[in-house]
Amino acid sequence: MNRSRTFAAALLLAASLAAASATAADYPTLKSGQWEMTTTTSASGGTPRKSTICLDASTQKAMFDLSVGMQKEMCSRSDIRRDGARYVTDAECKLGESTIKSHGVMTMTGDTAYHVETSTTFDPPLMKDVRESKSVIEGRHTGACRDGLVPGDVVTASGQKINLNQLPPRAPAKGK
Repeated sequence: MNRSRTFAAALLLAASLAAASATAADYPTLKSGQWEMTTTTSASGGTPRKSTICLDASTQKAMFDLSVGMQKEMCSRSDIRRDGARYVTDAECKLGESTIKSHGVMTMTGDTAYHVETSTTFDPPLMKDVRESKSVIEGRHTGACRDGLVPGDVVTASGQKINLNQLPPRAPAKGK
């Protein structure tokens, strides 16, 4: 995996781990259908990257369960509090030798849109030079799944299509 893809994966992991500590009853449920997300990170030079996902209830549950499992394996602290339509998260996790500290605020607009802002620090720096990152994710429901997408399909910013429901299961962490 190249450096930028590794870093992007680490940032998304940090954001998902920060948000994963809520219970299923507390965490927002997104409307089923096709979603467009625009992600802008300081690490990518502020260039917005767009992706698409087709969601249904079972895909959302699988994503939530995966995030909770990763959070339990990797994080020593993960807190969330809800304030109306806002979810504020703080987490401290390990990724390799790096300790990730993340603070995020997700603001929901019903079940059809969200806005997430996260600040993340890495100590020691990730890949030797990334000490911190800020990201903004805008998500919006665009209607029923179309363009041949089925629940679980993700079309990345680079145009790669993968299905989250067809990924191999994660191996449990050693000693767990």
